[in-house]
Amino acid sequence: MPACPALLIAAPASGQGKTTVTAALARLHARQGRRVTVFKCGPDFLDPQIHAMASGRACQNLDLGMCGEADARWRLARAAADSDLILVEGVMGLFDGQPSAADIAERFGIPVMALIDAGAMAQTFGAVAHGLATYRPGLPFAGVLANRVGSERHTEMLRDSLPAGMGWFGALPRSANSLPERHLGLLQAAEITDLEARLDHLADSLAASATVDLPKPVLFENCAPPAIPPLLAGLRIAIARDAAYGFIYPANLETLTALGAELRFFSPVNGDELPECDAAWLPGGYPELHADALSRHTGLWQALKSHVAAGKPLLAECGGMMSLFEKVIDKAGVCHDFGGLLPGRSVMQQRLAALGTQFAELPEGRLSGHTFHYSKSETPLVPLVRAQTADGREGEAIYRQNRLTASYVHFYFPSNPEATAALFNRT
Repeated sequence: MPACPALLIAAPASGQGKTTVTAALARLHARQGRRVTVFKCGPDFLDPQIHAMASGRACQNLDLGMCGEADARWRLARAAADSDLILVEGVMGLFDGQPSAADIAERFGIPVMALIDAGAMAQTFGAVAHGLATYRPGLPFAGVLANRVGSERHTEMLRDSLPAGMGWFGALPRSANSLPERHLGLLQAAEITDLEARLDHLADSLAASATVDLPKPVLFENCAPPAIPPLLAGLRIAIARDAAYGFIYPANLETLTALGAELRFFSPVNGDELPECDAAWLPGGYPELHADALSRHTGLWQALKSHVAAGKPLLAECGGMMSLFEKVIDKAGVCHDFGGLLPGRSVMQQRLAALGTQFAELPEGRLSGHTFHYSKSETPLVPLVRAQTADGREGEAIYRQNRLTASYVHFYFPSNPEATAALFNRT
């Protein structure tokens, strides 16, 4: 069985600094020449971009709901055989959600380092740490790291408040180098112009004030990746990838490549035309933030209309689907002309419109995925099917016109490579 030092960075709640600390740890150990593989609990797109930049290696998702245990097991085994350190960033609070970060830690025996924002507390820090460590018997709990600490005296009070024998990873001071955010989470890595400098500064702060020794090795079950038949051999898939269309699971690209497809990336925001292709994919992202450039790119929309009219597959997810409607109304209420491949419009909302894992029974097969958006779409189209939530409630509409498939759901291709191949295959 492959063994590798591993740590799951969790917290009592969102907003405690998990992404910042995980990225700082990754950058610190990578600078020391270690091969660091970072995973993100949950179906997040943005945090993995930061971690990939910090570690220099792709960051993939671990989610027992969307991805499944078998997928997580072989990806961890692969990482353990090829890494000097595995870091896993938790999601929300340690025990939040079904399944939770704690479920992943317990299932795979990964010790938990609890990160606690101590900026507004003193001895209560110890009570919170005690609760996290003991709430679930059997949870592998390694210790705590205090974040946003005000002084050395503050650090002493926090450490002294801990129960006897609890691990202490140290303290991080308040910092102005935290990572910038917008409505769906952190900014995309490519949009943070000084990200490299921020990561180095965070790594320096961590090295100066916290324990950064390698954790103990964890034994991971020896598990081979699934065999994927080359059902897309010889097919060229054009994939939009830029600041407007950046929500792409690395595992999805791996799956398409394993299926035999040739991937051709292009940037609609930068005015790239649709590459010569057999199929196309418009992932999710922030098209509303780049509406001026995209609304002017009439050549792309005409090319996609011709692509669909020729019977070629096109998958449009979330922001990609928004782009294919006739209009998009941004948060300021400004109306923008968009692709016009689908009748209707998408309207940005001030509050979150939908969030959660969903499962779709398509004619091609069952695919798992996730939805997370601030817009609502209005269209006379009748859905081909509707996805379902994990507890069986009605989920997102999935539309089909010719070989165009459009939905708010971000599909996880490894959940069914054969169905994925059928979505992109022309025959």
